[in-house]
Amino acid sequence: MPDVPDTTAGVKGSAKADSPASPNKREAAVPTDQAAKSKTADQASSIDQSAKAATADKPVKAEKAAKSADAGQSAKPAKTDSADQPPKPAKPAPKPKPEDKPFAAFIQENLLPSLSKSLTEREQAPISLELVEGERPVVGGRCWMIQGELPAGRRFWLCFESDAITSGKTIVLAESGSDPSLLESFLIDEKRINQALLESRLLQRLNGQKWFGGN
Repeated sequence: MPDVPDTTAGVKGSAKADSPASPNKREAAVPTDQAAKSKTADQASSIDQSAKAATADKPVKAEKAAKSADAGQSAKPAKTDSADQPPKPAKPAPKPKPEDKPFAAFIQENLLPSLSKSLTEREQAPISLELVEGERPVVGGRCWMIQGELPAGRRFWLCFESDAITSGKTIVLAESGSDPSLLESFLIDEKRINQALLESRLLQRLNGQKWFGGN
């Protein structure tokens, strides 16, 4: 059998020698691992620093908020204790009106004296002026009346349907030497009746009859 030349073996050895040695995979991974760890450490350090900065800011912000609240409270005026204030004086009770009196008391104590004074000022000082309960002139029926007699025998009757100045009213006039013959309504459109209104309208009606001023 012929001998195989050593050329093949030499070629194989040469190929092995010429091909570059493949680096060890474990050794190649080491630098990558280290880079990753370094990057993670840097990130962690950055996060840690941010957290510390935020934590450091919190007390400052809290302190500012506390100062602001103190300033606001000091700006508000202090509330006065109501217990230290003197009690307010009670309002005086309203003075009772003459019209609030009972009917007869109001007529005799207030209206008749004022009416007598007004008639006297008009040179018609009443011969008689009184409140009576009796027969109504002209139409009859008992009622309360202000009955007055003036100089020269002139007479008038102001009649009330009941013992209240707000009740229906009529008036009767009689010239001297004659009997009453006409019953007239009196203050039928007025809602609020008081002393001034009763007196002024009665004087107005008597003046309309030409009983004042030398008529």
